[in-house]
This record gives sequence, structure tokens and C-alpha cells, in this order.
Amino acid sequence: FARHIKKSEGQKTPKVELQISIYGVKILDPKTKEVQHNCQLHRISFCADDKTDKRIFTFICKDSESNKHLCYVFDSEKCVKEITLTIGQAFDLAYRKFLESGGKDVETRKQIAGLQKRIQELETENTELKNKVQDLENQLRITQVHASPAGSVTPKSPSTDIFDMVPFSPISPQSSTPTRNGTQPPPVPSRSTEISK
Repeated sequence: FARHIKKSEGQKTPKVELQISIYGVKILDPKTKEVQHNCQLHRISFCADDKTDKRIFTFICKDSESNKHLCYVFDSEKCVKEITLTIGQAFDLAYRKFLESGGKDVETRKQIAGLQKRIQELETENTELKNKVQDLENQLRITQVHASPAGSVTPKSPSTDIFDMVPFSPISPQSSTPTRNGTQPPPVPSRSTEISK
């Protein structure tokens, strides 16, 4: 069905890689191995292959942030049955591990899931910061000193803001005292040391 929707919209169905474990199903970009979705196993409520179309399988997972149920549909030419069986086996193994640990494993998995989410957020933030640093370095290269044709180094004129003002410019030595409209400011009156009553 999703394939038909994508085709009607003129979009190509993206290829993904699945990583199935007792902790969940990760949907990865096949080239970069970047995690696109991380579906924790205890949040998956349904998984099945389509009996009429042997290329389609699906699972339903409750999203931890929006608390909504999301349906993931996959189209695979060869291994649909094997994938659904593997997810089923992951459920069996996770349940056995849960019984062996006396229920302590659930809390550990929640902590691991929270840490994995935080790691993903930090990796995204790190990538954004690297891009900002690169942009700033590029801007710095543009505003650095340029060499003149004679070989001498001349500084580029300072950049200005939108009001054509140079930010934080040093005070010129010619005008040591500030002026208003070309005139000197009035003298500061002296204070008397005694207070009269």
C-alpha cells in the first residue's frame, strides 16, 4: 500500500537496513548506517507478513515521544518470512531474559533506551555544531588580511553592520574627548565638600 502511495506521489521508496535484537528493531540508512528509527521491542505490539502479497511485512510500534501508534510497512523481495520470524524470536529471547532476571531487565532496558536516545540527540547536536564551526572558519578566511599586488600586506576594511557602523571600533587619538555636534561638552561642576543645612 505504501508503495502505491509513494508511486502516486512520484516518490521512490527508500531502501533501509533492519537491525533486530532483543532490545528492539533499528531502521538504518544502508549507506551511512545512521539510525532513522529505533523501535524498542517492548513498544512493538504487532508484527506480521502479508498473506496476499509475500513481499510485504509490517509492525506497529508505540512512539515514546508522541505516545501514538505508528505502523511501519516494508517491501522486501526475498526475506519477508525470515524477518518476521526473527522479530518473533527476539520477543521470545527477550521474554526469557526477563524471566531470568526477575523483571530487573525492564528497568535496565528503559535506561539503555534513554541513553541511546540521548546519544542520538548529542550526535545530531555535534554535527550541527561542526557545521557552524566550519561556516565560521569560512567567514574568517574571507575577512582575513589580503595581500596587495605589490607584495605588501594591507588589511581589509573592517566589516560594518546593517547601519554601516563599525562595531567596537577604537577611539581615534585626534578626539580624546567626546564632542556633540562639533562642540565641546559643558564642564562638569565641582562638588562642595560641605553640606549646608
